[in-house]
Amino acid sequence: MNLILLSDSDFVSPDKTRAALGDRRARHVIDVHRAQVGQRLRVGHVNGLMGHGRVAKIGTRDIELFDIALDEAPPAPLPLALILALPRPKVLSRVIESVAALGVKELVLVNSARVEKSYFASPRLSEEEVQSALWRGLEQGRDTVWPRVEIRERFRPFVEDELPLRFADATKLVAHPGTRQRLGDVLRRCPRVDMASDTTVDTASPKRGVIALGPEGGFVPFEVELLQAQGFRPFHLGERILRVETAVSFVVGQFTALGCPL
Repeated sequence: MNLILLSDSDFVSPDKTRAALGDRRARHVIDVHRAQVGQRLRVGHVNGLMGHGRVAKIGTRDIELFDIALDEAPPAPLPLALILALPRPKVLSRVIESVAALGVKELVLVNSARVEKSYFASPRLSEEEVQSALWRGLEQGRDTVWPRVEIRERFRPFVEDELPLRFADATKLVAHPGTRQRLGDVLRRCPRVDMASDTTVDTASPKRGVIALGPEGGFVPFEVELLQAQGFRPFHLGERILRVETAVSFVVGQFTALGCPL
């Protein structure tokens, strides 16, 4: 935990300078950080600023913070949305956590021909589980801005009816093992964001990117054709077949290395 993320309900003073924690965050501070009274810790307010606070009191399972000062802006969001074929339930939470940690603020989980229909009934898709994974990801990435996670169980209506308007201003890419082009071949220019003002400074580039990632075997040809009809350009990730959680980190890393700041 690189950041103690605080919600409104954690604050115990009107001016938000004191907070009380009695959950896993408190246990982490006690057992992992081994914090002492008076120690300065990094904190952040959900969808707000970051800063520091000091330990006022340490109990067996709870802590209190005081002298909380929130005066730092969170990292600039990555100008990239992900469309991801719903992964296996056992890895779903890790994928969502990684997406949040990497700075992606828009994730759409979609159906696909190679996705087991039973995945959509998994408890891992419950609001509580998704929110918990996002929280852990923000703590890891030292961020406060909450990502948006959406679920679309019908692939074709999503691609044909929603994508054209939703991502009209974006560079659109789809990972597809059937093409010879790498990401760098198709993404010659990348949206650049001013870290201070969070505005696009390269006006010749699209404001953001959107990348579609299929299951481990990729989208089926029909699905790729639907995406291409909406302006998605295919690229491949190399000769190796990557697990979904690895592919997500790989793609975001490539996108960043090509000029997009985290």
